[in-house]
Formats: sequence, structure tokens, C-alpha cells
Amino acid sequence: MTTPTIFYNRAEKREQTELILGDRMLRLAYSTPARHVLSWPLFGTALFSRLLGWYANRSFSKGRIASTIEELQMDMSDYEIPEGGFRCFNEFFARRLKPGARPFAPEGLCSPADCRLLVYPKLEDGVCIPVKGAQFTVAELLNDEQTAQIFKGGTLCVFRLCPSDYHRYHFPDDGRLIKSWRLPGKYHSVHPIALEQRIKVFTTNVRVVSLLELTHFGQVAYIEVGAFGVASITQSFSGTEFNRGDEKGFFTFGGSTIIMLFKPGKVTLDDDILERSAKGVECLVKAGEHIGH
Repeated sequence: MTTPTIFYNRAEKREQTELILGDRMLRLAYSTPARHVLSWPLFGTALFSRLLGWYANRSFSKGRIASTIEELQMDMSDYEIPEGGFRCFNEFFARRLKPGARPFAPEGLCSPADCRLLVYPKLEDGVCIPVKGAQFTVAELLNDEQTAQIFKGGTLCVFRLCPSDYHRYHFPDDGRLIKSWRLPGKYHSVHPIALEQRIKVFTTNVRVVSLLELTHFGQVAYIEVGAFGVASITQSFSGTEFNRGDEKGFFTFGGSTIIMLFKPGKVTLDDDILERSAKGVECLVKAGEHIGH
């Protein structure tokens, strides 16, 4: 039996229990003997996630929107709602914010997304050893040994997006895109329920890696990790130069994660985030919120 997932609500300064969409199915797939039967067809290929994506793009899927909002107790006041409502579930899932709903801090490091944040301030020998989950190396994460070397001993931030979150993500500082590459993979859930099973989610799931040069933080690896039910990782940014707060892309239906890697000595995370991450507790943060300097 898995324990409830607890996170720290930074704005309200209190701990909360996470509400999970499809909680029963997730626990069945990862925490019961049935996982041996369900694992490959659900997570080993893109088929099931693509089927969910096909469903979420059809008009009849909008019937699921109201119950999802109710189940996850979502506050929709920050979002633009089209006249006549959302045309399908994916339009709701990749919804846009109202202007000014997520102002980006003018200085310091900003969160790229609404998410649950967990940080690892120093990666010894380029290895991340999570409090929950299987350890992995930067080289495995990037699938690039040479690039991994520049982040040895650096800082890693894991921004986990839940189905209730705003699923567009942004650049955390001014800068430019150096290069980008896509890595094929599986579609495991990124939820702690899955991580507890010691599955190497972040290095086996499909992902998009971008190497950025940030004005105040130097070279950074920005990794978008697909997950169960994620029909696509869409890059809405197509240029080279960007400003902090510019949209980089969005996920369609499903939970997902962004990982950021910093070179040694380039970032210091806020004390409250460091304190809770040391205990394996994620912090709920919003896009544009100051998280380090």
C-alpha cells in the first residue's frame, strides 16, 4: 500500500495531500501484483498514450472537463475560457492564462511552470540519488556523455506538473537556444507512486533536451519529460533569442515533468525549497515565482 503524497504549499505555508486524477488505476498499475501484466501495454509503448491523446482531441471528450475540475478541486479563475467553452479536453488541458496571471520576477531564477518542485543542490560525480526513486546519471538523462561533463557537480531541479496544473511552460531567464534534441522512450507516470517502484522514469521516458545559455545562470540543460497519457510535447518557441517568461512549449493530456540542470556554482536555491527538498518534500510553486538566485 503506497502512502499519500504530501507536498508543501509555499504560498499558504502549509502541507497538503495531493489529489490524484485516476488514483485507483495508478495504484493498480504500480502497487499491486497486476503491475506485471499492465506495465508493458500501458507504459512500454506510445500506443495507450496516443489513444488517450486521440480521445482528448475529440469534441466528445469535453464531457470529462467538468468532472475533472470537480475531482481535482481546480480554481479556473486564472484562465482564459473561450466563448462557448473548451472544444475538447486537450484544449482545456493546454489552456492559457489570463494576461498578468503569472508575472515573472524581474530578478533571480524563476520557476518555468506551475509545478511541484524538488531540488538537488549538488550532484556528486554527476549522479542524482532521489529520496524516492531510482538513481540516475546526468549522462543517462541527456544521452550525451560530453555535454553531461559540464554539469558534473552541478544543481538539478525537478518541476513535476500534475493534471490539475497549467501545462504551458516558460523560459526562467533571458537567453538564447544553443541546440535541442529529442530522445525516444517509454511513457511511465512521473508521479511519486511510480518513482517508489525504482523505475528509471526520467532516463527511460520520451523527452526533449534543450541546451540554453541564460544571461544570469550560464549554460543550462532544460529537459521536458513526457509521461503516461502525454499525447505530445509541443515546442511553441521556434527562434533563438528569448526573454524571461516567454512560452517555450506545452504538454497535452497527462502528467509531465521539466528538469533543469545548472553548472556548479551558478545557482543558489531559496532556503525553504532546499530545506524541504532535503526531506524529500516537493514545494508547490507557480510559473514566474522566484526560486533562487
